[in-house]
Amino acid sequence: MASSRTRRTRRTFGLRALGGGAAACAMAVAGAGAAGADPALREVMFVGNNWEGTADVIESRGDLARIGRLNVIPDKDERLKEIYANPVKLVYYLGVRETAGEGHDQYVDDMYSTPDGSAVVASRPSFADVVSIDVTTGKINWRFPVSGFRADHMAVSPDGARVAVSASTSNTVHVLDIATGAQAGSFKTGDKPHENVFTGGGKYLWNMSIGEVNNQFDAPWMDFGKGDRRITVVDTATFKQVKVIDMRQRLDAFGQRGLSDSVRPVAFTPDESTLYFQVSFFNGFLEYDVGTDKITRMKTLPKNPKTSDDRTTWVNDSRHHGLSMSPKGDKLCIAGTMDDYATVVDRASLKEAPLVPAVKPYWATVSGDGKSCVISESGADQVTAIDFATGKKVASVAVGDHPQRVRLGHVPARWTTPAQVP
Repeated sequence: MASSRTRRTRRTFGLRALGGGAAACAMAVAGAGAAGADPALREVMFVGNNWEGTADVIESRGDLARIGRLNVIPDKDERLKEIYANPVKLVYYLGVRETAGEGHDQYVDDMYSTPDGSAVVASRPSFADVVSIDVTTGKINWRFPVSGFRADHMAVSPDGARVAVSASTSNTVHVLDIATGAQAGSFKTGDKPHENVFTGGGKYLWNMSIGEVNNQFDAPWMDFGKGDRRITVVDTATFKQVKVIDMRQRLDAFGQRGLSDSVRPVAFTPDESTLYFQVSFFNGFLEYDVGTDKITRMKTLPKNPKTSDDRTTWVNDSRHHGLSMSPKGDKLCIAGTMDDYATVVDRASLKEAPLVPAVKPYWATVSGDGKSCVISESGADQVTAIDFATGKKVASVAVGDHPQRVRLGHVPARWTTPAQVP
């Protein structure tokens, strides 16, 4: 049950005030290397190869051709010595490997480049930290150990100055200066903080906690065992909570008591009036009106008949995990993770385009020119672009082992792979 303080907070703050075009701001930051911008920078996409500990650098549009690669774990030996010397850290390190890592170490979850393109900042789940890596030398500029024992999803502020990271075992989000790694602030969340999104031009930060996704309480009647799942919204000047959104209440009011309230990837419309979100175990997504604080529509997408009905076999409680929106806000792109496809959905009609086969697609983002949805196929070790207009596959490129997050960013115009990267 929510505390009286939380209930007062929910009544006091309206959601409409929490918008302000951050989606557009984020696109502006990401696209700063496009035509007419700084000629010293080259717009690229970074692909985090989670099980390998590398980040492939690829073209941000067109054929997605591979440009080079970064080693995200140049300090691996040092980190492992620390972990094996600390029994508690070792237990968690091995736990991450056997649960979220599906038997593999998780070396790079998320990454963003600095505004000047000189460094990439990456979260490393197995090492429970965030590091800044110089893209020219491949050396670490700074390292920030998160609280607890695992680092997860990140978000960069619209001005590129700050990066937020979820510390999933301590139910904390840290907000860091992207240039120095100094902590600007932090705040508490629900269980297992996951996705982070800046809104209102960077004034607010939304965190979605997904609860306990690694236990076996996967049957609907055992949902109580999944923990405290909620959206926490904070003011980024004070890091004080301004809103808590319990989707359980909204789902029940919408007539969907059987759906999980574990909010996974999300996408705001450009004006931030509407939020689309995925939830655990569901092959589809929901639409949430920010102003009225209500779920307004739901889209169920096709099931793959080859996908097991045993929920305990689905990776980290996912069914579909990956959601992005076209810059105009008229199309959605869905990664059907456990169903092995991706598809473009018309936002007005919610009608899906023909399904594009993909092997365990884990993320969906937008190409630099805004024309394509870009998905990571974690089961095929490749990244694929799907045209928003036609819904058809237009390009694929091979990358490293188990690609997950894909982010737009920048490197110096004449950048090449640092010498020490294999």
